[in-house]
Amino acid sequence: MRTPVGRTNGADVHAYTLDAGNGFAATVWTYGATLVEVLVPDRAGRVGNVVVRLPDLGSYTDRRRPAYVGATVGRYCRCVSGGRFTLDGVEHELDRNEGGHHFHGGTLGFDGHVWEADAETRGDRLVLRLTLESPDGDQGYPGDLTAEARYELSPDGRLALTFGAVTTAPTIVGLTNHAFWNLSGGSEPIDGHRLALNSRRTVAFDDDLVPLPGPPRDLTGTALDHTEPRSLAGARLDNFFVLDDPAWAAELSHEASGRTMWVTTDQPGLGVYSADHFHRPRAGLCLEAGAWPDAPNRPDFPSVRLDPGQRYVHRTVHEFPIARGHSDRAR
Repeated sequence: MRTPVGRTNGADVHAYTLDAGNGFAATVWTYGATLVEVLVPDRAGRVGNVVVRLPDLGSYTDRRRPAYVGATVGRYCRCVSGGRFTLDGVEHELDRNEGGHHFHGGTLGFDGHVWEADAETRGDRLVLRLTLESPDGDQGYPGDLTAEARYELSPDGRLALTFGAVTTAPTIVGLTNHAFWNLSGGSEPIDGHRLALNSRRTVAFDDDLVPLPGPPRDLTGTALDHTEPRSLAGARLDNFFVLDDPAWAAELSHEASGRTMWVTTDQPGLGVYSADHFHRPRAGLCLEAGAWPDAPNRPDFPSVRLDPGQRYVHRTVHEFPIARGHSDRAR
């Protein structure tokens, strides 16, 4: 179902709702390819929105202090230190929108554009495909880039996000979704949740969120060790976790509602942010699967280079077992 939302910068913004018909549904706006609503039943069958949303379009389009709420972030999520990187001996200067650094794609990243969209049904899956053309030099990035964000909803409680991109010149790409999750349905902060992560290492940052020299640090036995489910009460997280296995990444649960979310991805890491500095502190937990921070400047990190003739692909699945009527998982 498509409904109008409003206009920004002369372009119409639409909302697309994918409804599985069992209380499980998702709504995406074409502005920023933004996930604004994921409806999931609780153990009593009451449906609630488990992602943070802002009150209106104007709140999303305010570029003075973007919070990236639910948005598709790119061309490169997270930090590029000094706002520069080098490919094949050529240095590229990016927009510096966070002190002296480039962050989440720049002042006008992918979250600030209206994407083209089309929806279809594939068997029992509802699919929304959004595309965006990013020209050579956009925010300083080389190459014309065609980006895609695809949302797929299925009645078995799965919401799959697939990102893709192709380029006309060597460039860097690292796309992610920036939703803030709250399985209570937004009725309370995230302190009543428990989080497990498939990670034993973290990329350590300085005060500017630039990775420190050296390899990732071992988390075993520290306050950041979430290899077993751990309460978020009092936990302040703004960290990047190295995933031990490209299959499952995270498990978030909320006992009071009975909701659980499993996250699987093909990406090498997961950014986790507890929104302590959000306009509503601790309103949600951000779980951003994607490339390592500052990877364009760190040859010891997994590569984020994309060349002509290649295709960038990133797939992350959010699974809600309660939406299909059971909550047991073999892992």
